[in-house]
Amino acid sequence: MEKILYPAPKKWPELLRRPTQPVEEIEQTVKEIFSEVRTKGDGALKKYTHLFDGVDIESIQVSQSELRSAVTDIDPSLAAAIRMAKENITSFHEVQRSETIRVETSPGVNCWQVKRPIQKVGIYIPGGSAPLFSTVLMLAIPAMLAGCEEIVLCTPPGPKGKVDPAILYTADLCGINKVYSVGGIQAIAALTYGTETIPAVYKIFGPGNQFVTAAKQFATKYGVAIDMPAGPSELLVFADDSARPDFIAADLLSQAEHGPDSQVILVSTSEDMLDEVAREVDLQLAVLPRKEIAAKAIENSKLILVENSEIALRLINDHGPEHFIVNSRDEGYFADNIQNAGSVFVGPYSPESAGDYASGTNHTLPTNGYTRQYSGVTLDSFLKSISFQHITREGLKSLGPVVEIMATAEGLMAHKNAVSIRLKQLAENE
Repeated sequence: MEKILYPAPKKWPELLRRPTQPVEEIEQTVKEIFSEVRTKGDGALKKYTHLFDGVDIESIQVSQSELRSAVTDIDPSLAAAIRMAKENITSFHEVQRSETIRVETSPGVNCWQVKRPIQKVGIYIPGGSAPLFSTVLMLAIPAMLAGCEEIVLCTPPGPKGKVDPAILYTADLCGINKVYSVGGIQAIAALTYGTETIPAVYKIFGPGNQFVTAAKQFATKYGVAIDMPAGPSELLVFADDSARPDFIAADLLSQAEHGPDSQVILVSTSEDMLDEVAREVDLQLAVLPRKEIAAKAIENSKLILVENSEIALRLINDHGPEHFIVNSRDEGYFADNIQNAGSVFVGPYSPESAGDYASGTNHTLPTNGYTRQYSGVTLDSFLKSISFQHITREGLKSLGPVVEIMATAEGLMAHKNAVSIRLKQLAENE
């Protein structure tokens, strides 16, 4: 890991730049695959699954019997862990329900707001070397709680052409019965246009690599919403000299093992802490099963020394990390003042892994600095608000002249007339 001492603020953007390809370099591939899926449907999905995943799939949709039998294919202790995580995630998202808002803005003018579920949603679950069954929990649970009518799950097949049984078990546990064995750009295209087998949806959720992220952004050109532009995973840790270097190193590596394009950063006010963590990273990395992947991510990562907590916080807010861990004597200062972060883990016994799996918060979060504008997935991500109003006769008498004046000032006389014709009728009936 590269160590940087007291970098000047003007150097922060380049220093903290994510190791990602520009969207422009990927977009041509995305366009070609989208075009072929749109015209050739399932045939294109099978073609690209063979090309990118190296397997031939006979059936794109996972059968109901395969979904139900997944429980026999996973370890009972894993099934129990998934069930406990489901309980915690459900508890956290259930309390996010909000009541209908009602207000009489002026006498006789009644306004209210109601939330309705997005009817058709697509869930993308990364597969490959690390099938993320935990993401099924994070997306399916709020989708079900919101009351979405149709929930479609796409995930790439494994080396033998089958979806990982833990993903299938979790999907079935959450009540998802439309599961399709297709991933990558082609899955996002299928959810955008629909094919003979996969239905089109109104909004697409889920993390993925740079290609999936670019595909999701491309899908928005065709009237499909997305949760956020979420790309490779990232983590920033602030640790002062009160932290345990082995804890910090373990946290950094927990994100580094996601993929070679992941980024992890340690910011500290102690140079000794940076050096001790670097040594611990080397020791722990040597025995990781995914050490080759993690090592590549570590090459893109930084150890940064700053003068004090105030400068550290400015740097962190400028960076806007997906995950932010605070191990400090003054953890309250960071927790109270952080502005740009997807999810925050406070204290030495709050590892980021807990949020990834089972504490209850959602792990589908904005990356690449988008925490400045986006929130992570919540129950509201699967809902949309509809506003209503009911104006009485007396309400229109009071409000109408205000609307007439404003509409006239904007030169929109049909707007004015829509009020005036009613006011005239009311006056004639009095």
